[in-house]
Amino acid sequence: MPHMSSDGEKLVDDYLANCVEPQRSTLIEVRARLRDLLPDATEGLSYGFPTFKVKSKGVAGYAAYKHHCSYFPMSGSVFDELADDLTNYERTKGALHFAIDKPLPKSLLRKLVTTRLAHIAMK
Repeated sequence: MPHMSSDGEKLVDDYLANCVEPQRSTLIEVRARLRDLLPDATEGLSYGFPTFKVKSKGVAGYAAYKHHCSYFPMSGSVFDELADDLTNYERTKGALHFAIDKPLPKSLLRKLVTTRLAHIAMK
């Protein structure tokens, strides 16, 4: 059965279409990696950026900026738990910054996603 695009996915498609290169290609790759990690998640926009949700809870978001791309774990405690894995990245309380031309590694995305899913499961 072919994959049917949801309204949320269309909003994400439009967001990515409006990104400049190399940010667009970088975020398309991040999206593909997140789709592999979160096959049952829904996609849409939250806070103006693409977000994956599981059971209505934000799990992973990403966005393009002029000088970097950002990953949002949708929880402030995810970065604290994974601090040792994030030493090569600049970050704020809620965003992990990465290069405009280098997607986050799938192994790091897996840790970020599984940590966030564990937090959701505990609530």
